[in-house]
Amino acid sequence: MKFSTHLQTAVFDSPLGPITLAASAQGLAGAWFEGDLHRPDTSAWPAAPTPPLLQRAQQQLAAYFAGQSRRFDLPLDLQNGTTFQQAVWSALLALPFGASTSYGALSAQLGNPKAMRAVGAAVGRNPLIIFVPCHRVLGADGALTGFAAGLPRKRALLQLEKIGFRP
Repeated sequence: MKFSTHLQTAVFDSPLGPITLAASAQGLAGAWFEGDLHRPDTSAWPAAPTPPLLQRAQQQLAAYFAGQSRRFDLPLDLQNGTTFQQAVWSALLALPFGASTSYGALSAQLGNPKAMRAVGAAVGRNPLIIFVPCHRVLGADGALTGFAAGLPRKRALLQLEKIGFRP
């Protein structure tokens, strides 16, 4: 995924570690934990005074982690993904707080039940961790499966939302 160098960034210190947030003129374009497998090099992006959108993102993340909010209300910029990735991410946005799905169910929902691996790859490349709730995707048997930011973080997010899973 190639991101514009015109993104502004801020860092949110979450209970699960720092999250780098990135915003474009269209909306929130990125949210990555330190150590995220698909985190882009953000060193060229300016860390100027935090723009209002990134301030709102930080406030909403703080409320989410404090158990005071169950949804995010921010414009999102998903244009850095392929058409297929954007379709997967849009489907994830429809998944409510406290609910989960499987890769197979997500594939079927998108009209291609055999595309589980492609869906899994798109879920893993999600540039907006937590905001686009990829942590709510489990294995077909409810098992805890991969997460670009690490399984301990996925486990913690599922527990925060009281989503049951099989370890």
